[in-house]
Amino acid sequence: MAEKQKIMIVDDDTNIAELISLYLMKECFETLIVNDGEEAIERFKDFKPNLILLDLMLPGIDGYEVCREVRRASQIPIIMLSAKGEVFDKVLGLELGADDYIIKPFDSKELVARVKAVLRRQQPCAASEDEEEEHGEFVKYTDLVINQTNYSVVYGGMIIDMPPKELELLYFLAKHPNQVFTREQLLDHIWGYEYIGDTRTVDVHIKRLREKIKDRANWSLATVWGIGYKFEVRK
Repeated sequence: MAEKQKIMIVDDDTNIAELISLYLMKECFETLIVNDGEEAIERFKDFKPNLILLDLMLPGIDGYEVCREVRRASQIPIIMLSAKGEVFDKVLGLELGADDYIIKPFDSKELVARVKAVLRRQQPCAASEDEEEEHGEFVKYTDLVINQTNYSVVYGGMIIDMPPKELELLYFLAKHPNQVFTREQLLDHIWGYEYIGDTRTVDVHIKRLREKIKDRANWSLATVWGIGYKFEVRK
C-alpha cells in the first residue's frame, strides 16, 4: 500500500484549517494543523510534509518568514493562502519561494486540485546526468539538461533544486529556442488560463531562474524588451 502524502496546514483560523484538513483527508492525504509560524518551523522538521499550505497572516512569525526559513532547508512545494489580493503580496510570496498563491475565500475543489497538481509535478531529483539524458522528455544544451518527466535540472554537472513552476517555465522556453513569448502567453502555457494572477509572476520566476542558471556562451535566458522572454541559442 502506498504511503500517504503529508500536508502541513499552517493557519491560525482553526475552523478554516480543520475544514481544509477534512477536504484533504477525504482525498487520502495525511494532514497536520499548526496555528502559528514558530510552531510551523519546528514541526516542519519532524513531520517532513510533502507540501505546505501556508497562511500569510499568522501570530508572531508571519507566513513570509516561515517561507524563508523553510526555503533555507528544503524545496518542497509551498502554497500560500491569504485574504490579501494585492499584486505586491503575491509577488513577494513568489519571490520568497512559494509555488502558488490562493486568495481566500477559495473553493475547496480548487484547493484540492491545486495541491494534487503541484504534488504530481514534484518528483525526486536523484538521477545521474546520463540518466537525465536518456529517459523521458528532456532538452539538453551545454552544461544544462532539463527533464520534465522526472522534474530535474542538471546544470554544470550538479542537480539543481527547483520548484515545479520554475522548471516548467525553463523547460518550455528551452524547448522553443529563439522563440519569443509574451508574459501573457507564458502565464497561459505554464499556469493555465484559469490562473488569476499578474504578469509580474513571470518576471519573478525568470529572476529566480537567473539566480540559479547562469548564461553560457551559446545560450542565454534573454529578455526581449517590451515583449517578453526567450531562450536564446547562438551558434
